Amino acid sequence: MSLVFFLSGSGAAFAADDGWHVVVGAGGLDMPRYPGSSERRSQLLPMVSASYGRFFLGGAPGSGSPAGLGMYFHQDGQWRAGVSLSYDFVQPRKESDDRKRLHGMGDIDRTARVTLFGSYTHDWLTVRGNVSSDVAGKDQGTTASLDLEGKYRWNDKLSFVAGPGVTWADGKHNRTFYGVDDVQSLRSGYAAYRPGSGLETVRFSLGADYRIGERWTLGARAIAARLQGDASDSPIVAKRMQNTYVAYAFYRF
Repeated sequence: MSLVFFLSGSGAAFAADDGWHVVVGAGGLDMPRYPGSSERRSQLLPMVSASYGRFFLGGAPGSGSPAGLGMYFHQDGQWRAGVSLSYDFVQPRKESDDRKRLHGMGDIDRTARVTLFGSYTHDWLTVRGNVSSDVAGKDQGTTASLDLEGKYRWNDKLSFVAGPGVTWADGKHNRTFYGVDDVQSLRSGYAAYRPGSGLETVRFSLGADYRIGERWTLGARAIAARLQGDASDSPIVAKRMQNTYVAYAFYRF
């Protein structure tokens, strides 16, 4: 799962005007050790974003990554569309994440991705989508995500967000993350497994943001996700539910 929730809907959106806008903070992340794992890991991650006009460095709402370089093609009060180049912040999988279930499967390395993203906001509802492809030759393929998010402002400081989402993945992505090739089969003892393209996950997100003054914001997200289709049938998947929890704080300059 991508780390889009760090800056999507967190209140760290960039203003649609010229000049510098900078956000600095940190987040605590609790997530499965690898896609399909029943074990969990916790990690502290920085949140650093800077924008000038249509260009940004770090994360941007809807871009699919908390660390990237990109630009907006268009941004106004309702529409945002752009492109980003990013690098994985967290390694997707190491064989040592589960020495029994992943024995002989090898690691999945970090990679660089190009992502096209866009969003539309009307009143309390935001629709976000992105298409992201591996451009570093790590065989991680292409994914496409769509999320709906409703926002309710309790008062000037506290707001709540919630909504569903889905991610589709191509065959190359699914074979890397959930497949077992002939070499892995010999090493691990699993039968060869070659998943195709299709729906990878469905999810529902719930969160809250609390503004402390004009510049500080505290927030949290809980994402309940379930693997689908060929991904869920993989022999390395120990658990189909893949929930993620995030708590964060950031400061706007």
